[in-house]
Amino acid sequence: MTDYDLIIVGGGPIGLACAIEAQKKNLRYLIIEKGAIVNSIFNYPLYMTFFSTAERLEIGDIPFNCLAPKPGRQEALEYYRNIHRYFNFSINLFEKVTKIQKKSLNHFEIISDKNTYIAKNVVIATGFYDIPITMNVKGEELLKVRHYYKEAHEYAFRNVLVVGANNSSVDAALECWRKGANVTMVIRKNEINNRVKYWVKPDIENRIAEGSIKAYFESNITEIRENEVEIETPGGKVTIENDFVLALTGYKPDLIFLENSGIQLSDDELKIPVYNPETMETNVEGLFLAGVVCGGMQTHKWFIENSRIHAKMIVDYIVSK
Repeated sequence: MTDYDLIIVGGGPIGLACAIEAQKKNLRYLIIEKGAIVNSIFNYPLYMTFFSTAERLEIGDIPFNCLAPKPGRQEALEYYRNIHRYFNFSINLFEKVTKIQKKSLNHFEIISDKNTYIAKNVVIATGFYDIPITMNVKGEELLKVRHYYKEAHEYAFRNVLVVGANNSSVDAALECWRKGANVTMVIRKNEINNRVKYWVKPDIENRIAEGSIKAYFESNITEIRENEVEIETPGGKVTIENDFVLALTGYKPDLIFLENSGIQLSDDELKIPVYNPETMETNVEGLFLAGVVCGGMQTHKWFIENSRIHAKMIVDYIVSK
């Protein structure tokens, strides 16, 4: 059994950045990724455009060339595939880590659905895109309810209800409407989220103002049925005809996995993991966090562009030990 200096759980951009730093320092490392390389980006909507510009998504000092002001999903996938071609990572794809257990000083046992590994240090860079935040309403289990959105064609000429007012909800609402869907939005607050991409926010607000897209603000779904949805609004309950519900209500990290690995979480609803912001080491010595998983339920705090630095911080600290 190979004894690694570092095992990286998660093959997204930040996991790859950690591997690049490990290569620079000649560490014996392995990335273990449960899906395809940069699996979360692969599962983004087909025509998604990043908020960040291309240079802010770069890793390993490799330029990200992009004709448009901001890259889309396809360009990002191409870039990170080329990153792998360049660095030739030691990476196991389509392998899910199920358990991380510290056995002794400088000795972690990492168990996956395919193998068991030994490492001196572990980085968890698993992101937050795999567990949808559910609405916990009657009928949410129906097949017409979707927590992920890929493209609009399926919803053309249908009655579509979109839940939420963040980037994913707004993009889905606009794309479905433009493909011929009858779109209604249910929004918990009294406005479109201020974090919505600045070039998209006026578009959705104008479509709502002109009546092309119906929006119920300060409202919540109370029940989903096969052919209709019941909504609690400030003016009382409303029932509308419905074919699909896009419940794009956000996602969360695998908090249970973090706790089972020994990482302490804050006692409040944010569930922020305990870690040293100068080294990214958690309360478990030798176990590190990198990327968006560091924010707990604050999934808007960390992005590729501001968490790329975690990789160098972690590897430099490991080498210094």
